[in-house]
Amino acid sequence: MTNLSTRAQQLAAFDRLLTIMDELRAQCPWDKKQTTESLRHLTIEETFELSDAILEGNPDEIKKELGDILLHIVFYAKIGSEEGNFDIKTLIDSLCEKLIRRHPHIYGDTQADDEEAVKQNWEKIKLKEKGNTSVLGGVPRSLPALIKSMRIQEKARGVGFDWEEKSQVWEKVEEEMQEFKEEFNAANGLDVDQEKATGEFGDLLFSLINYARFIDINPEEALERTNLKFIKRFQYLENAARNSGRSLADMTLAEMDVFWNEAKKQ
Repeated sequence: MTNLSTRAQQLAAFDRLLTIMDELRAQCPWDKKQTTESLRHLTIEETFELSDAILEGNPDEIKKELGDILLHIVFYAKIGSEEGNFDIKTLIDSLCEKLIRRHPHIYGDTQADDEEAVKQNWEKIKLKEKGNTSVLGGVPRSLPALIKSMRIQEKARGVGFDWEEKSQVWEKVEEEMQEFKEEFNAANGLDVDQEKATGEFGDLLFSLINYARFIDINPEEALERTNLKFIKRFQYLENAARNSGRSLADMTLAEMDVFWNEAKKQ
């Protein structure tokens, strides 16, 4: 539990932030011009910067980026109050009420003994609140495809539509891989039906994401870690080539592989 002294300090810090926001909105030419629309792309950028800090495991950067996002939340609330739509109090009150509604196992008499039961209750309550006719109606259309696939599968699982065993999911992965290989094997020299190939490749990716979910791997995080690993190794390759007086464009693949294998040992 947070002691009273610590809570008072937290509230004082938040009050200070609100005061600074009021002053900036009234006095700073840049802050005075901002709208919810103008802040939107900046908020997206800040979210990705937070994601980078989390992947890097850098607590100081995580703290910094969380602060930037908190600033944006307070900024939106300030604009909302000016327009008579909402303010920071009504925003927080609404959030608190939603958290209480969606945790009936804490604030009501619903039973939920494990994480899966909590998720299922959450999705059922959310579906009822939003009045969606489909459990998938709450998945944002603008989500990146990989993350959207994860959320679709999670929401379907929330109403019991899911595989029973991970072995079944892996069988589906192998089935999709075999179908793709048989129809679109580049080694056979046949022309590829791009539209059909795209559809089959999407099926394969969807099944791999499904399997990742079953073994508690976040595929978005896994792919980003591989991206970062590739970037690090490729930049080592570039630097090694440069230090040897060579250009990658002038090197054979076999020559580049020597430096690539060195990079893998770093």
